[in-house]
Amino acid sequence: MEELPVMNQEQLQAQVSDGKYILFFTAGWCPDCNFIKPAMPAIESEFPEYTFIKVDRDDNIDLCKELDVFGIPSFIAYDHGKETGRLVNKARKTQTEVEDFIKSLPTD
Repeated sequence: MEELPVMNQEQLQAQVSDGKYILFFTAGWCPDCNFIKPAMPAIESEFPEYTFIKVDRDDNIDLCKELDVFGIPSFIAYDHGKETGRLVNKARKTQTEVEDFIKSLPTD
């Protein structure tokens, strides 16, 4: 999984403008984030059509505010720069919940 450098929303739009992406908003201190992290490689391998990008909430606090991501772990999907879905809240997520979210996204 790539890690997103510190950037603003405009820079993020450029980053996700070509292809399908899942942004994973997390922080090292977050117990619910650490709960889902071990499942992320399996989730990534199940959905090879997406590029998964880890976004450190603490490093990208301004971006999180711009995107209304106030709870972590959270996920936002993009398809060629357009947001196609979000699983954004402060609740713990299971592998099944994340996979169901990705399966619910619109397909081409």
